[in-house]
Amino acid sequence: MKIIYAGSGEFGLPALRALLDAGHNIELIVSQPDRPAGRGRHLTPTPIAQFAIEKKLPLLRTESINNESLPSADLLIVVAFGQKISPEKVTLATLGSINLHGSRLPKFRGAAPVNAAILAGDKITGNSIIRLAQKMDAGAILGQSQLDICELEIAGELHDRLAADGANLILETLEKLQRGEITESPQRESAATYASKLSRASAKIDWTKSAEEIARQIRGMYPWPGCRVRLVDVDLTLVRARKIEGTGEPGTILPNLAIATGTDAVEIVELQPQGKRPMPLTAFRNGHPWEAGMRLESL
Repeated sequence: MKIIYAGSGEFGLPALRALLDAGHNIELIVSQPDRPAGRGRHLTPTPIAQFAIEKKLPLLRTESINNESLPSADLLIVVAFGQKISPEKVTLATLGSINLHGSRLPKFRGAAPVNAAILAGDKITGNSIIRLAQKMDAGAILGQSQLDICELEIAGELHDRLAADGANLILETLEKLQRGEITESPQRESAATYASKLSRASAKIDWTKSAEEIARQIRGMYPWPGCRVRLVDVDLTLVRARKIEGTGEPGTILPNLAIATGTDAVEIVELQPQGKRPMPLTAFRNGHPWEAGMRLESL
């Protein structure tokens, strides 16, 4: 198939690679413009644009796809693109436009579905292939997958598994489109929920909340925005945690080395000192204090 691929984030990389490996013709890749990144604030291509540059694929970087002239194509595929696409562009390709979304729609429409699944304590998630619609993530469903969420899984790990799964789902959907065997199912609006865009404020821990809620917040916010804390004079990002039994002043380390919360306690399984890689709590304690009675200040 002749494909226009619109994407920006890393979530869409496995799908783009899979399309190329399957022999589809990428007529054009459309991505967001380069943005300042890193300490030096140098202009940096999006992950999709960088991939296109490395593979010498046709690339258009633009603030608005709606203002651009696009080539003829069989299908427009949109994955983690970050722009609203006009009806004119949506219907430009012969077979229309499809979008890969990292949840089982209509659950968790919006910007952060992967994080939302962990924050909600869900045991199952998946991907959806939908038609593009003018209402966010509300298009008819063409295909869905299902994945189990592991007990201590963090958002970054789930993101990568869903991205790989989404690549397979896109290929399956394209085969059905080519054979004319696709079924389009309208979403049930009454069941729709939303996953709002995350911010630094989203990751600030309130230790008076329940241990289960805080453990999900820690896992669901890593690697970004990350639940940051200060212990004595060391800044840390908490990576992986689970609920265990314990009672004490919220935010205080207990004799079992867990942190007291509003109900029960959270065991910190893994953390990341500022400027270093994630490590188990046992490794951190080899060179830093983590003792009963100490308090973690949420940043």
